[in-house]
Amino acid sequence: MQTPLEPAIAEIVDGFVAAGRPKASNLSWQARREGYLSSAVLGGEREEVGQIEEWCEPQYAVRLYRPAQGAQTSHPALIYFHGGCFISGDFETHDRQLRMLCNSANALVFAVHTRLAPEHVYPAAHDDALAATLAIMARLDQWQGDPHRLALAGDSAGGHLTLVTCLRLKAMGAPLPAVQILIYPMLDAGGESQSYRDYGEDYLITADMLLSGYHAYLGVLPTRHPEASPLHHPGLAGLPRTHILTAEYDPLRDEGEALYRALLEAGVEASCQRQLGVIHGFFQLAGISPAARSAIGQVVAIIRAL
Repeated sequence: MQTPLEPAIAEIVDGFVAAGRPKASNLSWQARREGYLSSAVLGGEREEVGQIEEWCEPQYAVRLYRPAQGAQTSHPALIYFHGGCFISGDFETHDRQLRMLCNSANALVFAVHTRLAPEHVYPAAHDDALAATLAIMARLDQWQGDPHRLALAGDSAGGHLTLVTCLRLKAMGAPLPAVQILIYPMLDAGGESQSYRDYGEDYLITADMLLSGYHAYLGVLPTRHPEASPLHHPGLAGLPRTHILTAEYDPLRDEGEALYRALLEAGVEASCQRQLGVIHGFFQLAGISPAARSAIGQVVAIIRAL
């Protein structure tokens, strides 16, 4: 039995359906980016943090959120990859929830912005995510971060990048984070699951939006390639502890939960929470969604427990 949508989310969904379910693939890339940015206000208030720093490397950029120092000499740290179907998203689309995570977890939060498609295709974003992670890990002590209390996380395409980054770190024998947190991750570029069929048309973040983003980024890479569809990656064993968040009315729900089962079969310590009554993208809706606030609390608890 399905759970009713949260009221504020139901209103958004009803408006989308009433507008004729406009197709994302009919919009320009710039329009899609601007539309995503315009939704950031739904993330709630912009909390003050202790300090913010930004720097740019040739292929990626990082924004560091520091908590107020207090008496602590060492903080847990979170490296976060934003969503946006590989074609949109930036620091501002995710600013509000990252400030919340910084303050509530009393953690260093490193937001990583990778190159976007279609200007930059595979493996650009994957390479950027790995390069940024290695660079941050190498200097973590300079920011008073504890390398033994490091988490990697991301939502949607950013969840995909989190998982592939951990797989690449493991393959190269590099240190792994203590935990990875995958928030409704994009894991299967084929888009053939039952949840794609059930929730791919009406719930704002549509199959068209997700798969057109995949196509723009992956180009000619086969959809079954293990870095296009890491759900099917043969090297899941040995990954760090993993927590997965899925949404009831999300085309990506089934693949996130399939990954959870695959991780358990591979001997990885894993947990999975399906958030009821919400759609893909709800993690960025803390200003209107109780489930979003609950999910942020889940992530905070994981980081604080490191």
